[in-house]
Amino acid sequence: GWKDAINTTIINFNNEKMQITWAARELFPSENVSFFYTFEEGKHKVWKPCPTYLLHQDYNSGCLFKTEGPTLAISIRNSNGSEELFSRRLKSDFYIKPNRPENVTFFWKEDTVTISCNKPERAVKCLRLELQYKSKFDKDWQSRTSKCCSVGEQGFDPRKCYSFRVRLKRLVPYCNVVNYSSDWEAETFWMNGTLLDSCDDDIKSQSKTVIFLSCFLAVLLMILILLILLCKWQRLQKSVMPAIPDPKYVFADLFNDHNGNFQEWIDKTAHAMVQTKPEYEEPECIIEAESQQEDEKNSDKQGSQEKIFSFSRAAENNDPKAAQIACLMPTSNTIASFAGFQILMNNDMYVML
Repeated sequence: GWKDAINTTIINFNNEKMQITWAARELFPSENVSFFYTFEEGKHKVWKPCPTYLLHQDYNSGCLFKTEGPTLAISIRNSNGSEELFSRRLKSDFYIKPNRPENVTFFWKEDTVTISCNKPERAVKCLRLELQYKSKFDKDWQSRTSKCCSVGEQGFDPRKCYSFRVRLKRLVPYCNVVNYSSDWEAETFWMNGTLLDSCDDDIKSQSKTVIFLSCFLAVLLMILILLILLCKWQRLQKSVMPAIPDPKYVFADLFNDHNGNFQEWIDKTAHAMVQTKPEYEEPECIIEAESQQEDEKNSDKQGSQEKIFSFSRAAENNDPKAAQIACLMPTSNTIASFAGFQILMNNDMYVML
C-alpha cells in the first residue's frame, strides 16, 4: 500500500512537455531511483527511460519528457530498473498548464479598457483570461475573469496610473484536476490610455510639476512684496524728505535758451518787454531799506545800503516776467524776492539764490 501513497507532481506544459517530480530524499533515502514512462496502452507496452532527469542533492527527483498522447503511464524503479517501486496511470490532458497569453493588446475608450490576446490552437473552451489591475493608491490587485480571449473593465480614473497583468487559466474540474494557470504576462503601466514605463515616472513628473509651480508662485509672491515695499518706501521718502523744486521747470527758457545765463536772460526779457508792451505801466514797488549809521565825525567810508524788494502783483494782461523784472533797480547791493527765489544784485552782477 505504501507504493500508492507516493506523492508526485504532474505538469503538462501546454500539452507539449511533461514534468513529473517526486520527493526523492524523503521517499528513497538509501538509493537513486530510475524513471520510465509510456503513452501506449495494452499488454505490450513499450517503456521508455527518462531522457532528462531533474536532480536534487545529486539524486534523481524528477523527469522531463515530450507529451505524446492523452493517456500516460509512469513507473519509478530501483537504480538498475529491475524492481518497480511506484506506478501510476493518468490522463495527461487533466494536468495542462497553459502558456502565457500572446500578443496582448489594450483598447481604451473613456473610462473603459478592453484587453485581448491571441486564441490558443487547442482547448480554447477550457481557458479563461484573467485580468488584474491596481492603481498607485491601491495595495491589492483587483481581479476580473472572462472567456478567452477578451476581458473588459470600466471605471478607470484618467488621472491615475494603473498597473495591468493578464494570464490564462484552465477550468477546474471540467478540464483540469489541478488548478493550473499560465505565468503572468509582462506587467504594463497605463494612464489615461497612454503607455508608461512605470507609475514611478508619473509620480516623478507630478512632483516636478508641483516643485515648478511652487517655485513660480514663490517668485511671484516675492515680486509682489517687493513692489509693495517700494511703494511704501516712496511714500515714506516723500513724507520725510520732500522733493526740492527744480528751477529749470519754472524758468524753462532761462535754462533751455540761455544755459542758465541770468544776465542774458534778463536783458532779453527786458528788451522783449519794451518792444511788446510799450504802454506798460511800472507796477508799484515797496522798498524797505536798512542802512548802517554813518560815522558823523571821522569816517570817510560810506556804508553799504541794502534794499529788499518785494513785488506786488502785475497789472492785468501783462507779462509776469516783465512785471517781476520791472521792480529790479541796479543798486550797489540789492536782494530781491522773485517767484520763490532770491536774486542778489551787486554792482550790476545778478546772482540767483
